[in-house]
Amino acid sequence: MGNKESVPVFTEDELRMYRDLTVFSKNEIRHVYQKFQALGTKDKPVTRDSKIPREDLYRLKELRINPFKDRMVTVFSSSKDGSMTFEDFLDMMSVFSEKSTKQIKAEYVFRIYDFDEDGYLGWEDIRTVISLLTGEEKLKETDMYQLIENMYNEGDVDDDGTLSFVEFENMMDNCPDIVRNFRFRL
Repeated sequence: MGNKESVPVFTEDELRMYRDLTVFSKNEIRHVYQKFQALGTKDKPVTRDSKIPREDLYRLKELRINPFKDRMVTVFSSSKDGSMTFEDFLDMMSVFSEKSTKQIKAEYVFRIYDFDEDGYLGWEDIRTVISLLTGEEKLKETDMYQLIENMYNEGDVDDDGTLSFVEFENMMDNCPDIVRNFRFRL
């Protein structure tokens, strides 16, 4: 699948710039590009200048069954339609690489969980996160309420009914599994 370009895809300066902006080595950047290219087809090959549509991105094994795939693509896409350029794709792969720092992951997981994009995790944001995580096993309304209440009791330090990024980050220190769904391997 995909198109293998015969000329060098990146200049040394570009590789150096990508290396400086990501957690990847030059070889890993090339590998990420191969993953990007593999999202193409014989009829629709992917080149460096391609924009991969959202639906095609969902073929990536790391996204295929991830309950947060829609939000992940939205957060990393520089296009309103959710398509991704190679640089968008490289950013996403870098953030969710095993080599990425907990701080960087926390920033992006927070943005992914912030469904209404207001800069806080409110009741509906958390409800949506829990619903996506539980999938087919829907919680009873009382159980959902209790779970969200427990999260606020633990994390909402300023008792304002929302979780700020700092409060979320503190919760992550106590529950590192929060980012479990956000790890990609090269």
